[in-house]
Amino acid sequence: MSGSRFWEATRKIVAIGRNYAEHAKELGNAVPKKPVVFLKPTSSIITRGQKIEIPKQVKDLHHEVELGIIISKRGRDITQAQALDFVGGYCVALDMTARDLQDEAKSKGLPWTEAKGYDTFCALGEFVPKDKVPQTNNLGIWLKVDGVEKQHGNTKDMIFNVPFLVSYVSGIMTLEPGDIILTGTPSGVGPVKAGQVITAGIESVGNIEFEVINRVYPKL
Repeated sequence: MSGSRFWEATRKIVAIGRNYAEHAKELGNAVPKKPVVFLKPTSSIITRGQKIEIPKQVKDLHHEVELGIIISKRGRDITQAQALDFVGGYCVALDMTARDLQDEAKSKGLPWTEAKGYDTFCALGEFVPKDKVPQTNNLGIWLKVDGVEKQHGNTKDMIFNVPFLVSYVSGIMTLEPGDIILTGTPSGVGPVKAGQVITAGIESVGNIEFEVINRVYPKL
């Protein structure tokens, strides 16, 4: 796995919902007693220089900044004590969410796949090796839209920390080199429109910037 282009090895993106209590509450959800796990397709990945697209089906696209864990080696049923041995590094990530479609799915008891899975809905920053991030339990995390701060939190407020999540997910599905675990977002999520610019960052991990545009469709 090449750190500089780690996403080329990614076979799955495992995302964790409601991992910050205040975010769960702002969306009217109960604070979970175990991780809420869902998947995003690798086709949703974009990186520096690309743009976040708003599809015509989406009327309410929301930003969610998250700490991404990049897995370095294959593992299953990993213990929490061993978990960091399977982590290659970290990145800043945006879990873009079609909130209107998610709310509709939730109201019907249906999966969130469409709301989370459109192309460009997983914007990733640069790979930062694990040894450059000495701890993940107390990192400032923030997001701005057009320079206005919208999210400001700290990973110390995660309900389930990095070792727990690596262990828990590996008990469900085998983790493989390049796989990404998105660890949830702090409170303050909200809408973005075409023409706006999202900037976000995590202490010790780095900063990202992505422009938002309307998706362009082929002319009939």
